[in-house]
Amino acid sequence: MDRIIYTTMTGANAAAQRQAVLSNNLANVSTTGFRAELSTFRSVPLQGQGSTTRVFGLDATSGHLEQAGPAMHTGKSTDLMARGNAWFAVQGLDGLEAYTRNGALEVTAEGQLVTATGLPVLTDGGAPIDIPQNASISFGGDGTVVATLAGQDPINVGRLKMVTPNQEQTLKRGDDGLFRSPQGDLPADANATMVAGSLEGSNVNAVEAMVGMIAASRQFEQQMKLLTTAETNDKTASQLLSLNG
Repeated sequence: MDRIIYTTMTGANAAAQRQAVLSNNLANVSTTGFRAELSTFRSVPLQGQGSTTRVFGLDATSGHLEQAGPAMHTGKSTDLMARGNAWFAVQGLDGLEAYTRNGALEVTAEGQLVTATGLPVLTDGGAPIDIPQNASISFGGDGTVVATLAGQDPINVGRLKMVTPNQEQTLKRGDDGLFRSPQGDLPADANATMVAGSLEGSNVNAVEAMVGMIAASRQFEQQMKLLTTAETNDKTASQLLSLNG
């Protein structure tokens, strides 16, 4: 009886965790540049004398879906979409370099180029980008930022830092939704390109997420039924032992 309760408990916990991952994905189906989280099951045997037949059923987040989201044309000059597997470098709230696929940029009243959430966008030299007051800006395909004042020649104010992770330099999502590399800051990719006037949509498949949530919910219900069955069997066994005693 103890074994079925233990197995059922870990199975229910895994189903609940998977439901949480899928719910978060579905909630971000319209978030610009969002990367869907992936979840996997793994078995972890319980160590200890008399426990070799007991196994944890755990659900773990294995990373994110690399597939690019759909392109959305906006026509706004400060809306950028990275091509391929390139990422934009920004400065997180912790002051450290982080990466995002959300290229919806703005210019603050102080003239700093920031993301829609107010994070400074970084140049390939790792510095924030300052735009001259009352200047209009445009972007080249290689991330070059050009500011133009009325009646004056265009000014090159820097180049966006774009990085391209690989198998040796991977990215991991942080609690703030930004991505960072366990190996530290990634080097700028001189070959990375982008498109102005467009944004990348979320790569979450809403239908798959809904189907997965239904399956996880049913799995959780089955585990709860097993717990109820185990409780009933335990009560029945106790009654039989009382009669025999």
